Order: sequence, then C-alpha cells, then structure tokens
Amino acid sequence: MLIEFSVKNFKSFRAEATLSMVASNYDKELPGNLIDMPLAGLKDTRFVKGAALYGANASGKSNLLFALATLQELVRESADAKPEAAVQVENFALAKEAVAEPVVFEVTFVAGGVRYEYATALSRDRVLAERLTAYPEGKAQLWYERNWNPKTGAYEWTPERSAYYQRDPKRVEFTRPNAFYLSTAVKLNDQQLAPVYGWFTKQLHFMNLAADGGISPSFTALLLKDNSPQGRRIVDLLRHADFGVCSARAFERSWTRQEFPDGMPREMVEEIKKQKRLEISLAHRGAGDKAVEMPWESESAGTRRFFGLAGPWLDVLASGYVVCIDELDTSMHPSMVFELLKLVFSEKHNPKGAQIVFTTHNPLLLDPTLIRRDQVWFADKKKTTGESFLYPLTDYKPRKGESLVRGYLSGRYGAVPFISDGLLAGEENGGVNAR
Repeated sequence: MLIEFSVKNFKSFRAEATLSMVASNYDKELPGNLIDMPLAGLKDTRFVKGAALYGANASGKSNLLFALATLQELVRESADAKPEAAVQVENFALAKEAVAEPVVFEVTFVAGGVRYEYATALSRDRVLAERLTAYPEGKAQLWYERNWNPKTGAYEWTPERSAYYQRDPKRVEFTRPNAFYLSTAVKLNDQQLAPVYGWFTKQLHFMNLAADGGISPSFTALLLKDNSPQGRRIVDLLRHADFGVCSARAFERSWTRQEFPDGMPREMVEEIKKQKRLEISLAHRGAGDKAVEMPWESESAGTRRFFGLAGPWLDVLASGYVVCIDELDTSMHPSMVFELLKLVFSEKHNPKGAQIVFTTHNPLLLDPTLIRRDQVWFADKKKTTGESFLYPLTDYKPRKGESLVRGYLSGRYGAVPFISDGLLAGEENGGVNAR
C-alpha cells in the first residue's frame, strides 16, 4: 500500500511536491473507498484506494507519476548499471541553480504489514544520500543511511551498529556510487531488505493509456486462452460494457507463408514459425440474435483499449497492487471509466486494498457518488517560474453537496488552462493569421 510520495527538483517540479493517500477523518462519505489497515503508530488512520490527478496540459501531473516510476526503475536496475553510467534523473531545467542541486525522492509505503520510509537524493554522477526507516512497532527504526561527503570523497554510514538491521560490510563494499544499497544488498541475497525491494518491483505497477502509448492486449488474451477464473471475469466485463460484445476467445494458430514478406531468409521464417501466433476474436450479437465473430483489427479503438485494460485491471484487484495510470480516460467513454473505478472503490471486488493513482481531464469523474473529496488532487504551474506544484481539493474546503464538476470547470480550484482571448483571437484582431 502506498501512503505518501514526495518529489523535489525533478523535471517540472522545483519545490517539494507531496501526494498523500491518507484519508481525511472529517469526510464520512463513501467508506468503501477507504482501506482500514491498522498500523502501529498510526491509530485511527485510514487510507484512500485511489487518487485522481487533474490539471491542464503540461501542468506536471504526468511528471509526478514519472517521478515515482523513475524511483522504481532505479531500485530495480541500479545494481546492474555499468560503473561509469550516469544516474538517470532529470533536474528542473528552468533555474540554473537547480542543475547543481539534488533530485529528491521520498516514499512511505506498507510491505508485509510493516510501514517503511525510503528516501534518496541524487545527482547525475552518484547517489548523494539514501535512507531506510521502518516502523514495525510504531517507533522509527533507522535501518541504514548513507551520505556522500565531498570533502573526504567517501560515504558516511549510520548508524554504526543497529539492533534492527545488520548492515553487511561486503554488501556496502560492492555498492557503487551510482547504485542504491537497497538494490545491491538484495541482489547479494539480503533477505531482510527483500520485502522493501519487492514492494517496488512487484507491488508497484504503471500503465500508459496515452494516445502515443497504449496497452497491449496480450496479457488479457493469455488469461482468456488459459480459461482462468480471471478470464471468465473478463468476458463478463465485456458483456456488461456497452460494446455489443457477447463473448470472447483467444487461441493460438500457426503462421502462414503469405504473412512473411518476399525475400525474407528461409531460416528466419522457420524460426518465427516455431512461435505460435495468439489471435483474439470478439463475438457481437447480430441479426436474429446470432453471435458473429469479428476480427480483432475491425474493433474500435475504445473496444481494443478496454479489452487490453480488462486483464491487467482484474489482476490489480486480485493481487492488491498499487497501479499508476497516465490518462486513464483516453479512448474510453466516461461511463466505462466510471465503472472500472467503481470496481476499485468496492469492498466486494477489491478486498485486498488495491490502489490506483491516475491522471485525467474528465470532470465527470468528480461525481460525489464515485469519489471522495480527499481523493482529488490538482497539478498547476507558476506562470512566473514555470514550475509545477501539487495541492489537494481539500485545501478549498468544498461544502458537502457542492458541485465539484461545476467548481472545477469554472476554475474555482485552478488547474485548468487559461486562454486569454480564445485560440483564434489573432485572426479577429488582425494578428499573424488574419486574412
């Protein structure tokens, strides 16, 4: 479970920005949208199952998700990076002094029933700081911290000795400047850190539904082909969605010679033909109530996107993952997105407390029957400096019953594009495009 994530001096974020999944104790609406997980030291604290990020184009909302994805990638891959490789972070670029300052990430999460805080400061040259704190009994336990000392040209490690975590000198020795100790130690079989590493690499997931990204239908198709319980639920989802689909199947078939271009070497053709091709076929209700199978290529973009998303979505719910999705509503009707979110915000369909953090422009999702006020966040930019900042809807203290849709569209909460005189003002006023 994700509790909080902070980022500083990364891409469009200059000052620290923090997204919190802690629920408001003052909001009693939609209790099904909450995770009630007793944690030592956090008495009477509950957590939301999802957070919606709103904002104009280029406001920074996607960069927030990208920051968390960057941290995940560094945890997963830094131990295998080449010694001379640069750390893959991007400083805020619109202030000269920011280039010399570190990129900072900090995340609080729950793994194996224990709350952890992991924080790091990075330059392109090295890991400048790394810290892991655990709260198994509510009180902070500093497991390890390393800080780069430029005067001595070495890392300083604390605590020297710990009753909570035994730091292995050999693992310290093998930790390169451009790698996390967390990543290196787990690669060297540190079992105590394995749950922390596992949260980043197994529990945290990302999906890109943007128009230039998209999601492959392969995972959903494999669930269908294997006739798993999840596969049968996928068919139910498709039937209940308004696509006219009454059944679905996925099957393997052999390649035909006509599918290979003329002149392709025979050895290459034979190698490819060893691999089966996975086909997807959706059946639609036709005249006389007959089911007519249609080729995958003939399906609409919305149907294909929904199909591709259905398998991973159900897998997230079944496994209790944390999933971050950029542009959730791309190529899907708002009603479909609404219903998918209802599955996440359901005690019946989401018993393991899966969480979703998503970006959207769709104001219709600000429906008080779907989402709580403490689940809505906004990203905006300072016009004077170009830096992004993040803030929750609750800062505006919207009244119970207040139309969040109307408030957002009217600009009351900010985070909407400002177009001074309309996009075609230049034509009307004799501008460069005037005729």
